[in-house]
Amino acid sequence: MNVHYDAIIIGAGVIGCSIAYQLAKRNKKVLIVERSKIGNKASTAAAGMLGVHTELGEDAGLLQACLKSRDMFPALSDEVKEITGIDFELSQNGMIKLAFSESDVLASQRLLSLSKDVEWLTEREVSLLEPSVSRNIGGLYANKDGNVHAGKFTLALAKSAIRLGSELKEYTPLLSFILEHGVCKGIRTHEGTYYANEVIVAGGAWSGQILKHAGFSTADYPVKGECFSVMLERPIINRTIFTNGCYLVPKRGDRLLVGATEHPHTFDESTSVEGINILLNKAIKILPDLANGRWEKAWTGVRPRTAGGHPHIGRVKGCSGLSIATGHYRNGILLAPLTGVLMADVLEGKEIEHTFEPGEMDERMMIREGKD
Repeated sequence: MNVHYDAIIIGAGVIGCSIAYQLAKRNKKVLIVERSKIGNKASTAAAGMLGVHTELGEDAGLLQACLKSRDMFPALSDEVKEITGIDFELSQNGMIKLAFSESDVLASQRLLSLSKDVEWLTEREVSLLEPSVSRNIGGLYANKDGNVHAGKFTLALAKSAIRLGSELKEYTPLLSFILEHGVCKGIRTHEGTYYANEVIVAGGAWSGQILKHAGFSTADYPVKGECFSVMLERPIINRTIFTNGCYLVPKRGDRLLVGATEHPHTFDESTSVEGINILLNKAIKILPDLANGRWEKAWTGVRPRTAGGHPHIGRVKGCSGLSIATGHYRNGILLAPLTGVLMADVLEGKEIEHTFEPGEMDERMMIREGKD
């Protein structure tokens, strides 16, 4: 007897788990299949920044979506903690985006016009908040931005979805989609064949490879990022410090995360001496006291980036019953709550925000390769 689901989600990273949780809250029967284990790739490699005001520039639509998603975290933290007992360490400690040049100042001024959640600080004001930070010419202060423990956040979403009735099959790679006359009806794996009203691809940087099984290709590409962490005798910053090319995120237990390099168009997950050396030099220049820290570890994560810069959330044009949620790049943790809600809305036939309009993804990014 074939088991039928409302939705099958391919990928148990933070995006897939968030979608599963939101669908489970709406009493949908959900199956998550994962080729490895929960959050094994970028979702646990992430620093967990909720940095709305870092790299969005003048993209007002994406900025507003990020603000909305960030503001969902407090309630979500309470929800999943009640369901699972997992505290994903939400910290609304704020973020300072430092300026070291006039171009940095101009970029900050443009952002000030788009968001009410930021203010400009002079060098003296930055120094009063974070005296350990090196000389600068001011900074953009976002007091509501913060961070979470990325691995615990992903696990909390997964466990919550399961407690609400979702099923998870780890170490279950996709073999093929079940396609009949332009309709996706399910998937095949080594563990069995599963049917659903909707199959959602949420495989992060590997989503393009997954979609090839259905005859589609994308213009998305992977971007490797290297990070490291140190242990400190005492906290030397209280807020996330962000600059072009380097960010420093204080964590519980006097731990400090530093990231991240960028290496586009590679799935190589090795950590290079050169990359960490560049990052280390930048970090110490920003925060000289970091040199006194005790080295903990270094790691990499491969993030999915779209050519247009926007995540792709919605149904794949040309194949009924097939959807995608990927391309979040360095904002996967931040946008996970909103993505889960949007994808659940899509499956209920609701229109979603123009920023993630699936038509844009399909017409510009998706190319049909042959027939079923």
